[in-house]
Amino acid sequence: MDGMALDFYYDLLIDENRRGKAEGLKENELSLYNKFKEILLHGSVRTFFQPIVSLSDGNILGYEALSRGPVDSALEYPDVLFETARRFGRTWDLESLCRAKALENAKDIFPQHMLFLNVDPKVIYDDKFRQGFTKIFLQRYHIDPENIIFEITEKSSIDDFKSFKKIIDNYNQQGYKVAIDDTGSGYSGLNLLAEIRPQYLKIDMKLIRDIDKDGFKQALLKTLYDFCLIANIKMIAEGIETVNELNTLIDLGIPYGQGYYIQRPYPDFYAVAPEIKKQIIERNKIRSGAYYHNTSTIAIGDIARQGYTVSPQTTGAGLLEKFNSNANMKGIAVVDGNKLMGLVMKDKFFAKLGTQYGVAIFMKRPITLLMNRNPLVVEYYTPLDKVSKLAMARKEDDLYDYVLVTKNNDYYGIITVKDLLEKSTQLEINYAKHLNALTGLPGNNLIEKKLAGIMDGDKPYCVLYIDIDNFKSYNDVYGFESGDKLLQMTAKVLNDESAKYMAADKFVGHIGGDDFVIIADTHDVCEICTNIMKSFDEKVKELYKQQDVERGYIITKNRHGVVEHFPLVTISIAGVTNRYRRYTDILQLAEDASQIKKLCKTIWKSCAYIE
Repeated sequence: MDGMALDFYYDLLIDENRRGKAEGLKENELSLYNKFKEILLHGSVRTFFQPIVSLSDGNILGYEALSRGPVDSALEYPDVLFETARRFGRTWDLESLCRAKALENAKDIFPQHMLFLNVDPKVIYDDKFRQGFTKIFLQRYHIDPENIIFEITEKSSIDDFKSFKKIIDNYNQQGYKVAIDDTGSGYSGLNLLAEIRPQYLKIDMKLIRDIDKDGFKQALLKTLYDFCLIANIKMIAEGIETVNELNTLIDLGIPYGQGYYIQRPYPDFYAVAPEIKKQIIERNKIRSGAYYHNTSTIAIGDIARQGYTVSPQTTGAGLLEKFNSNANMKGIAVVDGNKLMGLVMKDKFFAKLGTQYGVAIFMKRPITLLMNRNPLVVEYYTPLDKVSKLAMARKEDDLYDYVLVTKNNDYYGIITVKDLLEKSTQLEINYAKHLNALTGLPGNNLIEKKLAGIMDGDKPYCVLYIDIDNFKSYNDVYGFESGDKLLQMTAKVLNDESAKYMAADKFVGHIGGDDFVIIADTHDVCEICTNIMKSFDEKVKELYKQQDVERGYIITKNRHGVVEHFPLVTISIAGVTNRYRRYTDILQLAEDASQIKKLCKTIWKSCAYIE
């Protein structure tokens, strides 16, 4: 720490002798306390920085500052270090030291990146924190408060939300932003979220761990993400440790992430490794360049247009001139360089001018007095259907305001409500043309496009061809309406079970009749097949009369008109992979699957046979 910063820190450090904390301590506690005191006196805290990156393109949003004690010390690890501070009533002293060192070491990353600083809720109440400790350091290093995010950690509970919210509001007004850390664990619950209304929400690593294998976690994260979109909160997934976790988060549309797989914390500011950035970009290409587009797969940025912009210094008279010179301009974005500041809609602008003294007040003054500082803003990669929901959820007065689009936090363009409706209608009509009317699953055109796409690449895949055994006999006895219900039940089982393993990248298609297909981006499909068969065998019993279930067969005529006993319907799954051969022709792949399916037909129960 430089001399000025160290002197300032010591001025704020409460005199040890007045605290009396060492009195009455046992020998081992006194030893620990003395080691902790040495850390405070010598400022021997080490600061590490871990990047928070966009899961759309791998660019760095900012860095989280993480503190460690001296190497090979009993207080080296942060959990022990901060717990010791709390035990001896020195949380403020430790956090102020950590914050001072983080700001000093990070002074050169601004304004390109943000800095996330961990803050215990109890410290925010401290008079010294509220007297502007952080602000003085920002002034010293010429750092804009807008580049600082206070991460409210769950180290301790908040007893008085009302007072806490007033303090947070005060910091928001100064330009600081707030993130709630470890959402999903400890005290970081709905009350904290509702009261604080942060700009960032960091999802606890326990919810991220093995999310690629857990359909329930995926559903929960989707719901939280939808909420964040409506509340204009940016979501950050913490603790990403595997490529599968990363891919699943990208598939789900989560905007930001951090974790050891992306980059470990280091004392310096390193760029994201090129191979990780490339992987993020390639995964997004797969997601956005899907075999078909509907409102949930197309990014809003793909249909956004540039729109007109003005600087914050523009006067009301200057804005009036722009509106009068272009009758089709219904609104205009206020942009400072690349930074989006707000929105002025034409009808609201003229309504302001029409008030008593409106012209006199606003014509010579900057439009920042008139602009909407909190318009609906969405990131480039937000799906079209999400944006439509957000736009329609606005107050009636704002319903037809422009939707503003950013990319990497820079202004990108605008979307009108008319654009949303037209594009949504067009996509849904085109998409519906290629769906099976009975099951709602993609039909043969989309199946062929998907197969052609995977065969062009070199990534592992498995194509599962599925059909229902003894379907005709069931149809003959129970009728076509019941047969349709059986097909719909099968489609639901295939959809539900595959979603547990493949998240947003799953593909389930309906070839026709009782034939279906699942295309998986892995060779390991045994567990998927097992669960499909188990679920199908359980649910199909509900479509039979009890007496047929009990005896295990139905009686009807075969194709030659002879009465015969037919077993209950079962399901056969034939799998073809590119593990041992590369397919370039769909017909050859289908032929191989047909040969495998013949093996399944020799077994009189639900079965799967993978090449």
